[in-house]
Amino acid sequence: MSSNEIILTINLRDVKEASRRIRAPYAARFIKRVVARHVKVNEDKVKVSENLNNILWSRGIQKPPLKIKVKVTKREDGSVIVEYQG
Repeated sequence: MSSNEIILTINLRDVKEASRRIRAPYAARFIKRVVARHVKVNEDKVKVSENLNNILWSRGIQKPPLKIKVKVTKREDGSVIVEYQG
């Protein structure tokens, strides 16, 4: 693991505040917000990997996981990639 990578466990309990019909997309935006705050970049620089997105949507739009472990990689151009860390 390089110095540009960190592992975070993100608690998604606050996603339950959102309406049942928008919880999975809300969870993706919530993850972006938390990661941007941790690595000190703007939210638009944070990209969620396809694999992580599939995990968020695996139980449908209404039931995203309650917490998720992710690997955050900051690139040299300032962009940030968030991947599922199983």
